[in-house]
Amino acid sequence: MPAPLEFYFDFSSPYGFLAALRIDAIAARHGRTVTWRPILLGAVFKVSGQQPLLDIPLKGDYTRHDLARFARLWDASFAMPPVFPFSSVAASRLFYWLADADPARAVPYAKAAFAAAWQQNRDLGTPDVAVAVAAELGIDAQAARAALAAPAVKERLRIEVDAAIARGVFGSPYVVVDGEGFWGADRLWQVEEWLARGGW
Repeated sequence: MPAPLEFYFDFSSPYGFLAALRIDAIAARHGRTVTWRPILLGAVFKVSGQQPLLDIPLKGDYTRHDLARFARLWDASFAMPPVFPFSSVAASRLFYWLADADPARAVPYAKAAFAAAWQQNRDLGTPDVAVAVAAELGIDAQAARAALAAPAVKERLRIEVDAAIARGVFGSPYVVVDGEGFWGADRLWQVEEWLARGGW
């Protein structure tokens, strides 16, 4: 079996959200699956020296315009969340908790969390919303809330973020195909070409 695509993203990344709308379908068209890997851009930025796009003069205004245009291009509903940037720690911890405890629910949770943040105008940065999204999928809210504080879950996220940085992941989305990295939702067409051609 060919290796899965590795999809690195931060829940607080609007371009990560846009990529999440299409990554599974792209992989499926080429007989692949996707391994979803949430990361924390805040930790990445400490290493890379980057800052959130919307905070950068000139580029921030362009990005606001581009996000709305990108969403229209893909016919996707899109709305800036009430708080931005927001912390994605709680949602990321819940994802990895599910990935270990109930794997079939991890990606549906990620998709629902992205929708909450970028389509439903909810503050995913709060633990209450991150847990509520899980509960809406039938996941036990009390167990989810306990997972947020569990040392093993905290450590799992830390290990994933450190491993991503060690691998050279510096943004969201970042897709790895057979060892080849592609950064940005606007590079998904290259991901698809790479899969179709077997590289170049």
